[in-house]
Amino acid sequence: MEAIIKSLLETDMYKFSMGQAIYHQFSDYKTTWSFKCRNTDVHFTPAMVEEIRTQIQDYCSLKFTEEELEYLENIKWIKGSYVDFLRLWHARYEDFTISTDAPCGLAIETRGTWLNTSMYEIPTLAIVNEVYFRMQYNYDELMSSFRRRLDAKVQALVSGTSDVGVFSEFGLRRRLSGEAQDLAVKVLCDNNKNYHASRCVGTSNVYLAKKYGVTPVGTMAHEWIMCVGQGNHKHNPAYSNWYALDAWVKEYGILNGTALTDAITTDCFLRDFQLTFATLFSGVRHDSGDPYAWGDKMIEHYKSLGIDPKSKTLLFSDSLDFDRAAKLNAYFKDKVKVAFGIGTYLSNDTDVPALNIVMKTTACNGMDVAKISDDAGKGMCKNADYVHYLKRCIAWRMNNQTN
Repeated sequence: MEAIIKSLLETDMYKFSMGQAIYHQFSDYKTTWSFKCRNTDVHFTPAMVEEIRTQIQDYCSLKFTEEELEYLENIKWIKGSYVDFLRLWHARYEDFTISTDAPCGLAIETRGTWLNTSMYEIPTLAIVNEVYFRMQYNYDELMSSFRRRLDAKVQALVSGTSDVGVFSEFGLRRRLSGEAQDLAVKVLCDNNKNYHASRCVGTSNVYLAKKYGVTPVGTMAHEWIMCVGQGNHKHNPAYSNWYALDAWVKEYGILNGTALTDAITTDCFLRDFQLTFATLFSGVRHDSGDPYAWGDKMIEHYKSLGIDPKSKTLLFSDSLDFDRAAKLNAYFKDKVKVAFGIGTYLSNDTDVPALNIVMKTTACNGMDVAKISDDAGKGMCKNADYVHYLKRCIAWRMNNQTN
C-alpha cells in the first residue's frame, strides 16, 4: 500500500493551534495517548496491524517543506518562533507501541513530550481507518458508494433541501481514505456558488485547505483542557477550564478563540467562562450532550453577562449529518451565529458503517487525566479511581462555590 500520510500538514488545524501554545508554555509536559476502538464487531487482522506499523514508520520519515512552513506562517496567529521549531520537527517512531494485544486486535499507545504525542493522534487514526477499509472490503465499491452519496449531498445543498448554513469539513480522523476526503473538500467547496443557502467555508485538514485555497479550521481539543488543567498536581482539576482558557488567552489574545465546553461538563465550564473570557473568545464549540439544551444554555449565559448572543458563534461538531445540522441551523440562526463542523458524514459515508475509533490522552506528567463530557459514553480514562476523584471535585465546586 502506498503512503497514506504524504505531508505533515495532513492533520487537523487545531493541532497547530494547540502545538504553538504547548511549545511556548508547556514544552516540558509529557503525555501518554491510548487508542480505542468503540466498535464491538470490528477486528484488525495481524496483516492490518503490520501495515499500520509500516504506514506509521513512513509518516515518521516526513519533514515539513519550506513551502508548507511558509503557508503556516501566513496564518495570522501562527508565530515565526513556532514555525522555526517545526522546521526541525519530525515524528519519532520510538514513541509508538503497536501490538495486537487488544480485544479488537489492535493496540496503540504513544509516550513522550506533549509536543510530539499531540501531533500523532490524527495521522494515526487516518492511517488505521484507511488500512482497515482497504484491506477489509472492496475499496473500489466503497468509493463508488461514497461518490454517489456525495453527489446526493451536493444536490441537496443546491436545491435547498438541506439548509445547513455555514459549515466546514471535519472528517480527517475517520475518513474512508485520503482520496475520499480530498474529493469531498474539492466538490463541496467548488459548488459553493450553486448552493441555495449554505456555504462550505473550509476544512480541518490543513493540507487540503492549502491545496484548495480554503480556510483551515480548528482551535482547541479536549487534550488542551485535560493536560493544562489536570497535568499539574498543584491544580484542582475542577478548575481545569480556567487554567486552559487563561493559557489560551496568553497565547492568542482575541485571535483563534473558539472555546470547547465539555471536557469536564459544560455546567462546570460556565463557572469559569465569565465576562472576560466570554468577551475575548469569539464563540464556543459543542461536542457532546443535547445540542439544543446546550445552545439555549450558552445563549442565556451570554445574556446574563450582558453580551449580545448574536455577536458570538455556536460551533456544533458532534456526530452531525446534514439533517441534524439543518434542524439546528433553523432553530438557532436568528438567535446567534451558527456554524457546523461535519466529519464522518462527509468523509466516510458509504454502504458500510464507519469505524468509531479514538485516540485520547490518558496521562500527563505521570498523572491520570480524564474527560468527563456531557455524554457518558464519550469519556475515557484508564483509572476509574481518578474519574471518581475528578467527579467529586467537580461536584464539590458546583455545590459549594458560586464561581
